[in-house]
Amino acid sequence: MTSASETSKLPLWTPGDWNAYFGFGTNILVNMLVLTGLLQFVIKMPPDIIFHRILPAMGLMMFLSTSYYAFLAYRLAKRTGRTDVCALPSGISVPHMFVVTFVIMLPITLTTGDPIKGWEAGLVWVFFQSFMLMIGGFIAPYIRRITPRAALLGTLAGVSVTFISMRPALEIFMTPLIGIVCFAIILVAWFGRMKYPKGIPAGLVAIAAGMLIAWGSNLFGLNIGGMSIDKVGAAFANAGFSFPVPAVDHVFNGFQFIGIILVTAIPFGIYDLVEAMDNVESAEAAGDHFPTTRVLTADGVVSLIGCLMGNPFINAVYIGHPGWKAMGGRIGYSFATGVTVLVLAWFGIISLLSALIPLVAISPILLYIGMLIGAQSFQTTPTKHAPAIVLALTPHLAAWAKNQIDGALGAAGTNAHAVGLDKLGQTGVLYHGLEVMGGGAILTGLILGAIGVFIIERDFLKAAAFALAGAVMTFFGFMHGESVGIAVTPSVAAAYALVAAFLYLCSRSPLPAAETEVAGEAIAAE
Repeated sequence: MTSASETSKLPLWTPGDWNAYFGFGTNILVNMLVLTGLLQFVIKMPPDIIFHRILPAMGLMMFLSTSYYAFLAYRLAKRTGRTDVCALPSGISVPHMFVVTFVIMLPITLTTGDPIKGWEAGLVWVFFQSFMLMIGGFIAPYIRRITPRAALLGTLAGVSVTFISMRPALEIFMTPLIGIVCFAIILVAWFGRMKYPKGIPAGLVAIAAGMLIAWGSNLFGLNIGGMSIDKVGAAFANAGFSFPVPAVDHVFNGFQFIGIILVTAIPFGIYDLVEAMDNVESAEAAGDHFPTTRVLTADGVVSLIGCLMGNPFINAVYIGHPGWKAMGGRIGYSFATGVTVLVLAWFGIISLLSALIPLVAISPILLYIGMLIGAQSFQTTPTKHAPAIVLALTPHLAAWAKNQIDGALGAAGTNAHAVGLDKLGQTGVLYHGLEVMGGGAILTGLILGAIGVFIIERDFLKAAAFALAGAVMTFFGFMHGESVGIAVTPSVAAAYALVAAFLYLCSRSPLPAAETEVAGEAIAAE
């Protein structure tokens, strides 16, 4: 720490910024490669849209974000007379990257047969998320007070176990010589706390190992990982300067999917608010106080700018500020990362990197992220809330299974209703159950998880309130429905209303504590 008189000599770059720059920069690079892979191989987005529309817009958004947080850190350092202030890390929200891909863009792409429609739906999703972030500073504390953490994290764990983890896990075992080896490299470092020589980040080591195996196998004619010189040559076609251009027309085209989008935009908007608050609090615990309202507003504004320029991925403050600060990061690392992203995105360098790096080498990183998010829901909540977390998972299992069935039947040129729900039921596939339970899975998981937590805590009145909220949201299609409407699944809405009435009666006539303890012991004994 320095005195206020020394702030005129406040350094914008310190030796520790190099450590944070390479560590955080590698993290951002991996996320960009993952994002590009999702667009190329999952959504089947045309390369021209990826490299000349989406990535340039994303680069602009991230440059604005990292620059603004470097500015906030500089202002804090000037005001306090300190030289140890570390800028908040920020970038593409990783959970949302998978959610908007697998829950919004992929289903709409499969339904319409047009990846451009999926892109437009993703833009509208970010459009709504941006405004929720901008107004979120005023309502986030209240939402956080009334919603149990197990419910918020439980429904996020459902996304992580299904839509984040399963595909990369399958890819790993489809190409095991790369996938399993790279997965071991990740696990040893990030779970086993093993440090690689020279402090090289584990993600970079895994990618290097995957490239070595993939390109080395070509020497023996094995072609593991599908890498080829021809693909590298084709990647150069996407290189070159691309400045982001407005995509307002595509944003408005995406509003035709508003019913489907709102089902996930609202609950994930709530999660955004809580996540941002948690990360700002984490930075304050490390000694750097940043105003929550400004952080939320900045995330919303830069996300909106990115959206209007064609980027379907939202910006977020990352967890990990204390780690970058402990590494020596201060102000410069944030701005330098933003400039690097701008160069990679605007000059098409990501296209070349994607052709050089096998996708399966990145899959272990995705599986790790899914494992971490899923584990967090159990590790950071009371043990007795574990059943509620499992309950919050179940709608996502249903939604994932339905997507798999729809994909398989679609590849065969048919669909579940054409085959017949009765015929599917005779083979053990309860498609209608998957359809109803998995509709609006994120919000459904949150409501079920909250009801479960409050029942466990014997706070039946709050459980009744969440059941009543579930009845209302189900009636209008936000839960247990494929789109927003009126009386979408009225029987399920009525069931929630009856449960709300029952739980209210329980709150007026609670079971004696002794009887509850005996019941709990009986369950445990089973």
